[in-house]
Order: sequence, then C-alpha cells, then structure tokens
Amino acid sequence: MTLKKQSILVAGGGSTFTPGIIMMLLENLEIFPIRQIKFYDNDEERQKQIADAVEIVLKERAPEIEFLATTDPETAFTDIDFVMAHIRVGKYAMREQDEKIPLKYGVIGQETCGPGGISYGMRSIGGVLELIDYMEQYSPNAWMLNYSNPAAIVAEATRKIRPNSKIINICDMPVGIEHRMAEILGLKSRKEMTVRYYGLNHFGWWTDIRDKDGNDLMPAIKKHVAEHGYVTPGELEGTPGEDIEPSWMHTYGKAKETFALDPNTLPNTYLKYYLFPQDEAEKANPEYTRANEVMDHREKQVFSECNRIANIKTAEDAKLVTDDHASYIVDLARAIAYNTRERMLLIVPNNGAIANFDPTAMVEIPCIVGSNGPEMINQGEIPRFQKGLMEQQVAVEKLVVEAWEEESYQKLWQALTVSKIVPNARVARQILDDLIVANKGYWPELK
Repeated sequence: MTLKKQSILVAGGGSTFTPGIIMMLLENLEIFPIRQIKFYDNDEERQKQIADAVEIVLKERAPEIEFLATTDPETAFTDIDFVMAHIRVGKYAMREQDEKIPLKYGVIGQETCGPGGISYGMRSIGGVLELIDYMEQYSPNAWMLNYSNPAAIVAEATRKIRPNSKIINICDMPVGIEHRMAEILGLKSRKEMTVRYYGLNHFGWWTDIRDKDGNDLMPAIKKHVAEHGYVTPGELEGTPGEDIEPSWMHTYGKAKETFALDPNTLPNTYLKYYLFPQDEAEKANPEYTRANEVMDHREKQVFSECNRIANIKTAEDAKLVTDDHASYIVDLARAIAYNTRERMLLIVPNNGAIANFDPTAMVEIPCIVGSNGPEMINQGEIPRFQKGLMEQQVAVEKLVVEAWEEESYQKLWQALTVSKIVPNARVARQILDDLIVANKGYWPELK
C-alpha cells in the first residue's frame, strides 16, 4: 500500500531543535513520506539562519520535498496535515529572567518548574492558542503536535480554552530517560521496553517496565538507579560519547536521591526540583544559569553549523543530528496519519484513567494512538504520596491558566504560593512583582 505523503509545518522554525526534527523526518521518509515542509516563526532573521541550511539539506537529500519558510500565518498554515509546534515566547533572553529572578530570593529558577515555569507559562499560553486558531482557520483537518514548554500549563490552557481542538501535547523527557534505561539494561532501543507510567508533565513515575517477552526489567534498573541515578554505565566508565552539559549530569545523578523516596517506582528527573528545591537553589549560580549554558552551548553550536552550511552551500558533511524528541514526534505523526496504534506517553485529560484523581487534570500516561487520536490506558488508583504531590501541582497549573484568562494578580500570587518550590506567600509575592516587570508586553495586564 502506498502511504499518503504528508505536509508538515514546523511552528518555531528558528528553534535550535528544528534541524534535529528535519534530520529525523529525512531518516524516516520510507515510513512517513513527506511532500512539503514549511517553517513558521515570528522572528524572520533567526528562522532564516536555520531555513537556509535546511533548504540545502533538503535539496541534497530529498529534492522532491517542497520547502518554504515564512512569517505569514496564511501562507504557513494553508494545506497542512501536521503542525509540529515548539515555540519559545521571549526566547532564551526571557528564560534567563525566569531563572535568575527567583534566585534573588533563594528560590530555584527553572524553565518549567516553580516560578520560572509559571512565568514562561504566562507567556506561552497566548502563543500556542494563536497557533491553534491559525491551524483551524487555514487547515481545519490538521493535527497540532505540541511540545512547546511548559507543557503542563500549555496543556491545561488548551484543554480549558480550546477544548475541541485537534492538539496533542507531548514531552520528550520520559523518552530521554527511557533511552538511558535501555542503555543501563544493555538493550539496543527503548522500543524494546513496554512501560507503565503516570503523573503530570515533568512530574511522574514509572511503575512497570517489561521487555517484549513480558520479563520484568524494573529490578535491574532500580538496582542501578539506587547506586548511580540515571548516569549510564558508559558515563560512569568515562567513555567518550555525547557532549552532555554538567547540569544534566548532576540531574541524572540526583535521581538516586529522588528514587529513595519511593523505591517501588522510578522517578522522572524533574522531581528533584520539587523534592529538593533548596539543594537546587544552593547549587545554582545566580550569574550563570541553565539559560546561559544553553546559549553558550547548544544555541551557538546549532546556529554556527547552520551558518557554515549556508556559506559553503553544501550539507555533505553536516554535523546536524537527530534529537530524542524528534523521533518521538515522528512516531506520533505516523500513528495518526496511518493508524499504527502506537503506544506512547502523552499529556491528556485524566477522565478516570487515574481512578482516584481529578478527572479534569492533564496527566501524562500511556495511550494507544490511532487516526482518531489517543485512547488512554487505565492506570487504576495511585498511592497517597504521589496523589498528594500531584494534587498540589495540578492546583498550581489550573491557577496559572485561570490567572491568564481572568488577568488576575491574586490567582497568580496564589499559584506561586501553592508551588512546592516557593517557601511562603511573602516570597511568592516578591518574585511575582519582579516577574511582572520583566514580562511587560508578554503577559496580560494583571489586575
């Protein structure tokens, strides 16, 4: 059977992750054929640097694919099957503010967790809703596969404000950890594992991991994590490999302490921010945060390589590589386009999948994906420890979305106060007032 060729729009064409998505799409053309790729971004100069290189890559490796980069919504969103959205409203300059402002008050600043995630969420909601509206206006049958951060807040906003939209919110962090689990076990791929997992985005636990023959893999992974966290055997031996920033190595190692709180499950690495916030704040450098690390490392590497390709006008020796989350998004698009019934972790309305949890919460759980979208896999009841933590965090996410909708200072102050990362309401208010100044023009005017 000949597979229908797809038309793809990458919303956030100027992202450092865009080249990785393109490389992954090219690697999968036999199982996910493409007739057209478009880029859309509101920063024409930034997008052009990525697009000029990608255009050369496509001409050399898949000349049959039409390519266009634009800042015009109608041009971008017309005749599209999938919107792959990864926008960053305010770019890394605003991420830097998200991280550094809380640190003034001894509170960790992080892209998706606590005050930093709340600040970023208030910027992202409007941007993602705008993309949905463009898609529905110009390509009403298209699907949006969204991994714009902070995914939890964005997912709650789309559930509440655009409840009938064809949007699926995803995150690559569990995928990245599962790659490490596979390496710990000596498996070739994470796809050799079938997992059970529940939680919120960047806030979840694996409860069962099996190989394709049904053998329980949890004991072996738990033994390793109890001793080393998610640092792989190769990294422990000092084997040269992927160039990983020091902050990530700390994160993978910290999973050892997080795991100790509940040895019956395996934790998402982001739980360290909620369970050990003081440790993270003390370790952080208020002058040089993760945003600075990304700008000095990934951003420079990607743009330098794209500019080099554009200047020499060939991608023959291109050093652009695929990303973990790029493979995940291709699997998701294939599942919808060709009804492959892929099992994937997605962020979806609970609707009883976790029996003893808020049915309106956006939870991250395994789903079977086909042409009608995701079907949730029931996770049953969850323990009190996880349930209590999740209820607190869901309250934060819902209060942020209500604050955005109602332009409410009070509700945003409440959201910050409820966050497990913030020590008290006074500090919450001090951080909020500074964030309001920094986000002028990005947030709604709060009353």
